[in-house]
Amino acid sequence: MIMIAVMSVSAFAAKAEGPEISQQVIRAFHKQFANAKNIKWEEKGDHVKVEFSLNDQVFFAYYNNNGDLTAVVRNIISTQLPIKLLTELKSGYADLWITDLFEVASDNESTYYITLEDADKKIVLRSGGTSGWQEYARSKKESD
Repeated sequence: MIMIAVMSVSAFAAKAEGPEISQQVIRAFHKQFANAKNIKWEEKGDHVKVEFSLNDQVFFAYYNNNGDLTAVVRNIISTQLPIKLLTELKSGYADLWITDLFEVASDNESTYYITLEDADKKIVLRSGGTSGWQEYARSKKESD
């Protein structure tokens, strides 16, 4: 009877520690990111999000439930942008400041998203590879 109680508590504790991730996803992740550290798993409906560190940088990998990697996301600084995108930013948006910038690697292509702001507005731009920026979203800031 004590053994059953101990096993029940152990099973409950193991389940409470985190989401149940399929072994296919876990194997795929460890194969692709063998040196990853600080791994955190999160189930998100029909995919799994993995936050991890690699070479002192934080990444987010997204897998479908079959273990296929669908995207890798990382925050970057503006100097890590391709030259064409950086030049276009400096010439067309020099009066705005960068509040968010990240790269999404998917299907052998990188897409960049940048949030630019000033006192009155917030603009989110998206690149289609290195071909240039397109406006993705725009909003006015509420005045106090």
